[in-house]
Amino acid sequence: MKIDKFDFGDSLILAPMAGVSDVGFRAICSEFGADATVSEMLSARAMAHNPRKTEFMTQSHEAEKIKIGQVFGHEADIMVASLSNPILSKYDIIDINMGCPAPKIIKNGEGSALMKNIPLAREIISSMVKASTRPISVKFRLGFDKDISRQFGRMCEEAGASFITLHARTTAQGYSGKANLDAIATLKASVNIPVVGNGDVVDMESYQKMLATGADGVMIGRGAQGRPWIFSLLKGGEQPKDIYKYIEKHVQILRDHYNEEWLTLYMRKHFLWYTSGLIGGSEVRRSLATSPSIDESLKILKEILK
Repeated sequence: MKIDKFDFGDSLILAPMAGVSDVGFRAICSEFGADATVSEMLSARAMAHNPRKTEFMTQSHEAEKIKIGQVFGHEADIMVASLSNPILSKYDIIDINMGCPAPKIIKNGEGSALMKNIPLAREIISSMVKASTRPISVKFRLGFDKDISRQFGRMCEEAGASFITLHARTTAQGYSGKANLDAIATLKASVNIPVVGNGDVVDMESYQKMLATGADGVMIGRGAQGRPWIFSLLKGGEQPKDIYKYIEKHVQILRDHYNEEWLTLYMRKHFLWYTSGLIGGSEVRRSLATSPSIDESLKILKEILK
């Protein structure tokens, strides 16, 4: 997949995941072969009124290849204004979130709630495309409670989106059930812009099924949690023998940006994902979930992994 001057290579993309896709995780995934990475969701309104909090989420790393910043909001003028905010200057492409199913996002008429208001969604996309010097993409779901992905995808194309990403579940499904790969194939056949498929890619078998839809790219979210090397595996590589090395690097990158108290609490979930499936895992997981410091957590991890 090639968008403007950006060549996505094998078009394996790390999905935006709130509270997960930190700069360290994105860097490690990039080292393992992610061709592009997407930031956590960035509020257009927060950029205007509380930029410090948003800037806190937009650290980047030299290992990242194509950097995509994902913005959400429901006011076209504020979404357009975010494009000129210095916070977004490091990103190569701007993605509009129209798929988040979180209740607090939907309540504000943002995320996947915009799939119930197609005229507003169109206005936001077309306004941002006209105001942007960078490619604009859109990530959305099948629909709010029924599949309107083909109609919505065509609208995105007409409004000027450079490519679209479909998470093949409805908002009502959340993350339950199976992704509807047939809908990705139908969408791909219905538009003339690149389509990225998202949903349930966790191994080579599921990856091949996604490719069979004809999707131009594949976005991986939960399948990368605790397994950033999934990108390497899908490109024919092997799982690293020294997992601890990469966990430690993940921590070191974050230590350049965040304080120890925050980091101790934040990294617990990542540590639990990294150790999922290990023999004696329940005892290890309890220790990691209650560890009082990052150094203590690393000590535990080093003992069990090395």
